[in-house]
Amino acid sequence: MKKIALIFTAALSLGLSSCSKYLDQVPDDVIVIEDIFKSRANTDKYLANVYSNLPNEIQERYTNTNRSGFFTGASDEARYTWDFPYSTVVNASTWSNTDGTINAYWQGYYRGIRDASYFIQHIDEANAIEVNAGVKKAYKAEARALRAIFYYFLVRQYGPVMILGEQPLDLNAPLSDLQFPRHSIDSCVNYIVRELDIATADLDEENAPFANEIGRVTRGAAQAFKIQALMLAASPLWNGNPDYATFVNKDGSALTNQTFDITKWQRAAAAAKSFIDQFVTTGRYRLYTETNADPFMAAYLSVRNVQTVEWNAEWIYARSKSGSYLRYDRTPKHVGLPASQQGAGALGATQTQVDAYFMRNGLPITDPASGYQTTGFSLFRAPYDVAAGRNTYNQWINREPRFYADITYNNSYWLFQESGSTIITNMEFSGNSGRTQSTSDVSSTGYIVRKAIPRVENTRGSLFIRVANIYLDYAEALNEGDYGNADVLVYLNLIRTRAGIPTYGAGAGQIAIPASQEAMREAIRAERRVELAFENWRFFDTRRWKIAETTNNGPIYGMNMFVNGNGFYDKTQVGVRVFRKERDYLMPIPQNETLLNTNLVQNPNW
Repeated sequence: MKKIALIFTAALSLGLSSCSKYLDQVPDDVIVIEDIFKSRANTDKYLANVYSNLPNEIQERYTNTNRSGFFTGASDEARYTWDFPYSTVVNASTWSNTDGTINAYWQGYYRGIRDASYFIQHIDEANAIEVNAGVKKAYKAEARALRAIFYYFLVRQYGPVMILGEQPLDLNAPLSDLQFPRHSIDSCVNYIVRELDIATADLDEENAPFANEIGRVTRGAAQAFKIQALMLAASPLWNGNPDYATFVNKDGSALTNQTFDITKWQRAAAAAKSFIDQFVTTGRYRLYTETNADPFMAAYLSVRNVQTVEWNAEWIYARSKSGSYLRYDRTPKHVGLPASQQGAGALGATQTQVDAYFMRNGLPITDPASGYQTTGFSLFRAPYDVAAGRNTYNQWINREPRFYADITYNNSYWLFQESGSTIITNMEFSGNSGRTQSTSDVSSTGYIVRKAIPRVENTRGSLFIRVANIYLDYAEALNEGDYGNADVLVYLNLIRTRAGIPTYGAGAGQIAIPASQEAMREAIRAERRVELAFENWRFFDTRRWKIAETTNNGPIYGMNMFVNGNGFYDKTQVGVRVFRKERDYLMPIPQNETLLNTNLVQNPNW
């Protein structure tokens, strides 16, 4: 009999209610293939193993662990102080096609694809007494959707990949039978979209008959990933990019298209609108909002808690029960203060990201009418601060609610307080979170990412997609594919309204509507940068927009953390990024894969 070695990490893949325990069991790691589908328990465990191949993007510090994303620290949003996160080598453009991290992503997703294909091919053989027809149908749809999602992750990182079809690879086949070329980018995206549509037909939005289980792929999740694939295909990197004119297979077949096609944007817009009509208008999902007598505080609580109140109505899909390092990485050192409020604070926000946040009046800091001040100090109290106001650098006063939810700045009131103490974060040289306390557990920029910090570090949902993503996708795709469509402003303004800042329009108190398609494009991108900050989108947005050669190249700035007092506030270069335009838009295919599969061409200039 054949045996298959499986590591069932169900607890990392599916969250369950207290009355559902079967996926929390960890069986022997070797199971006879013929026994997998004989029982409901083993069938469930096998499907849970397919789920375990989803990436855990809130473990960024250790990239090879569950393919956690290095993407926040490798974007222009943030910078790790530590050298060991993989973002460090990406930012220096010293990454290599022999790196273990590169291989971990490629092999992990293809392992998930193989496991899903095997499950799809054999679930109908499951014991009918223990696994009824309805469950088989739902399980097959989940596996199909997961397989398409794994392909999406591959395409997002590597570009055109090999589509292996329905039959799982026979691992005992001779090497000569495993020589697959890459499929074109359009073929890959069309396959992903088709598979997600097929899965959607048999998925239930409420996870029936699994209503007590979170983390399963739903109809909404499948359609949300479909939108992401279509947005990728429509964007400048893949929609008429002349830089990839010679990106071909060994037989000369093109892997990209060289002609801009506006219908790709229209297709993405239609998918986003369909999602909104089907799932948001009906009340299945909605923008998360909090109430408070103070509108500014209500907006602050809304944009903060949409991240920390797990599985709220805005969350479309997340990897459940995921180990997290968010609290330690984003909590300042706070030497001398309670241990429960001490962290490393080593994920520092960049000055350019800090500058991206709007003012309270909704204007960018570059607008002369914004009221932004570049120097000096004022007595100021942030919305969450219940202590007395204190001298605050003028660049940080009167900013929008998302700024205060996302950024820890010098002398700011800490997010969590201990009874009997007032915790103020000081990152000056001798401060409680300054460089005299530690040269490693300290911010490298003089700012620390605050967004999404949980009160207690534990396993939690690793959020992939929420309603705000879809609104911004829809606005962007409409602006590119149907410029002037009124819905662009409708959905862009819904994001701004929840964020507590003035909307675009011609009415009293509104901000003038961007006057051209290009100006609207920049407004949408600016909103997206702030709304989705530190959620692993910026890395990919700058690549699909084909602007990373500018945003991720050159000096990185922050505060001067080597001095105390007013000198701290001097804008200081804290690092340099290197981005090689001719190659760094894509991750390299692992070298060992191209050596084994001679039909697998490497990405350009790798």
